[in-house]
Amino acid sequence: MPRSENVESSLASLADTCLGYLAEHPEELLAFMQNAGMDPDALRNAVGTPALQRGLVEYFASNEPILLALCANSAISPEDFMRVFHQINRTEY
Repeated sequence: MPRSENVESSLASLADTCLGYLAEHPEELLAFMQNAGMDPDALRNAVGTPALQRGLVEYFASNEPILLALCANSAISPEDFMRVFHQINRTEY
């Protein structure tokens, strides 16, 4: 698998995990939506898009308390999470 496809696959998987975490924590979901300027319809329409996937990962990467909670609840190491975050923010894959 080419490197860019691997990063995109990791991003999609991680974003799904982030969205699942937010769905279980309504107060955090509301904070994310306010931060992103989204209402519930906009969020529903954006699910699965690369823009939302990047936004979810960036939101968690910039918020250490929920990043650590997500990692603890999902058996993901913070280092692995941040590795994907840094990969999607590189100018080249």
